[in-house]
Amino acid sequence: MKIMTSIKLQKKLHYQMQQRIVGDGYGMRGKSKWIIEAIESFFQLPDYPSLVDIADDMEQLSDIVSIRLPDKLMTMIDNAIIEVRKQYPAMEGVKSNLIRASIMQRLIRVSTSVPEY
Repeated sequence: MKIMTSIKLQKKLHYQMQQRIVGDGYGMRGKSKWIIEAIESFFQLPDYPSLVDIADDMEQLSDIVSIRLPDKLMTMIDNAIIEVRKQYPAMEGVKSNLIRASIMQRLIRVSTSVPEY
């Protein structure tokens, strides 16, 4: 079972994400898969709650992106929201910030890797 959810992104971040999804060979239908993988790898980072706080500072969130997430991942997100709230109890929109931070980290972490020759 998949759950539909939406987040808002800055135009530039949305464009970068679309470019990366196509560049990574997912095609435009692979957007949810790419974002799911971004969220799953984000949860592997020991400092992910502090990275969610960085995403909280984003402004001009004009582009709406809809994604389909599996039940299991939604449960992981719900648990992560609790962890983030322990450190940042006043933060609003934790789920959206968490997904935004996951996208940003996937874009940053892959683009800073050194190509192998």
